[in-house]
Amino acid sequence: MHDGCAGSFESGAQVVNKLRMMGFSGYALPVSTEINCEGCQTVFVMETLEAKCSNCGMVYGVTPCHATDTSSIQAAGIDY
Repeated sequence: MHDGCAGSFESGAQVVNKLRMMGFSGYALPVSTEINCEGCQTVFVMETLEAKCSNCGMVYGVTPCHATDTSSIQAAGIDY
């Protein structure tokens, strides 16, 4: 599924699963990032590698290797 920083994920759910498995979900992003939620278009600030939209519950994740690249943040699903 993932090969260090060279690997890639097919879905946001895979990213979030990896974060949870490795215990990285609560790690802080290097820089907080504003997210425009895919589920409800609410703008919220993502501060950790795994975050949840406070309006609709859409869960987002990004791996530590890609935490500085906002285009790598992926949605995993509502209340995932």
